[in-house]
Amino acid sequence: MSFYGDRIVPRLVDVACGMRFNQPLRERVCAGLTGRVVEIGFGSGLNVPFYPETVAAVSAVEPADLGWRLAGKRVAESKVPIERSGLDGQSLPFEDNTFDSAVSTWTLCTIPDVATALAELRRVLNPGGTLHFVEHGLAPDAKVQVWQNRLNPVQKTLCGGCNLNRDIRGLLTTAGFDIQDIDVFYAEDAPRFLGAQSLGVAVSR
Repeated sequence: MSFYGDRIVPRLVDVACGMRFNQPLRERVCAGLTGRVVEIGFGSGLNVPFYPETVAAVSAVEPADLGWRLAGKRVAESKVPIERSGLDGQSLPFEDNTFDSAVSTWTLCTIPDVATALAELRRVLNPGGTLHFVEHGLAPDAKVQVWQNRLNPVQKTLCGGCNLNRDIRGLLTTAGFDIQDIDVFYAEDAPRFLGAQSLGVAVSR
């Protein structure tokens, strides 16, 4: 990683994604997690307080050492065992059919080869395993999409490779997930080009 990506972006993400209005969304996403869980883009552990009692253990995939250090207090206080188990969502160091659930919160926007990352998630999930997600991405309105496409190069440069215009539903279905539930909406107090959210559960075929 560059100095900016390794030392600055994790702090920006910790602040931006740690805002209070994101907490109800994290709670919704984590509510149905069960058994062994893999979390890609673990970051500073902002989901940790919302893991339900049904979670047996979490394998955290996080490339940034600083992100993992920022998560230290949350990990130490967690009732759920958490281990940093990988650095790259595009190459998960796990056997096939290892996990019951996966979780991704505002992560798919940043992974360079998101199709490969989703294929890896399907590989390590048990058949019928669930991916719980909330992601910002392609807006449902064409006029907003125009601005997302215009601003995407700037967004990627300033925000560590984050894309504004990824089609979350399309990416999941193309990767072999069946959408069990999805809620598409605009986040409050955010510009629409940045605030188009998709929250739901997808099932691995």
